[in-house]
Amino acid sequence: MNNKDIAQMLDLSCVRADSTLSEIDDAVELARRYGVFAIFVLPAHMPYLIERIGDAPILPAATVGFPSGGASTAVKVAEVREQAALGCREFDMVGNIAWLKAGRDDLYRKDIEAVIAAADGLPVKVILECHYLTEEEIIRGSEIVAQSGAAYVKSSTGWALTGATVENVTLMKQTVGTRCKVKAAGGVSDRQTLLALYEAGASRFGIGVRTGELILADTPAGDGETAGY
Repeated sequence: MNNKDIAQMLDLSCVRADSTLSEIDDAVELARRYGVFAIFVLPAHMPYLIERIGDAPILPAATVGFPSGGASTAVKVAEVREQAALGCREFDMVGNIAWLKAGRDDLYRKDIEAVIAAADGLPVKVILECHYLTEEEIIRGSEIVAQSGAAYVKSSTGWALTGATVENVTLMKQTVGTRCKVKAAGGVSDRQTLLALYEAGASRFGIGVRTGELILADTPAGDGETAGY
């Protein structure tokens, strides 16, 4: 894959508790240089991100119910509506992990469906947080996400001890098939790992700014193309 191929599958993530405004600046600069698809920030930083993006073709995106997934459905819905009004154009929500593990699939599904309805056509990715799940729970969660109409099922927030692996991405892809797509996040630390997860079925990747710099610097530009816009 060349720079353009890789960059268009990347979501630069500035969503840690210690992510700074200067890190968002760095993400925007990197996205402009290489043509990165999207930048994710915590909800409070959406106005700043949109200001910094300006007229560049970079998708502004935000988290919902992040990172625990334990916020009430009403709070998640309010987050989506507020962020959409500010100009956010994609959402990564955390599913309610406790409900999934307890077998309360009805509550887990309704939580997701309410967020999708509030997004009003904007893409929603649902984070399973695979680190805390068994294989059966990953499969069941992925099935619920696919049935809900979400755009993607996502492996991880990046806050847990482990994130995307070839094994859990494979399980997710085998479960959802073509009904939705798969995003890998957490532990996508280099180009080799990204390509292995792509082969397993992931087509979007959540990574930090420094990792993005390393991956894109290690990826050749295509014939006759530049790295940036």
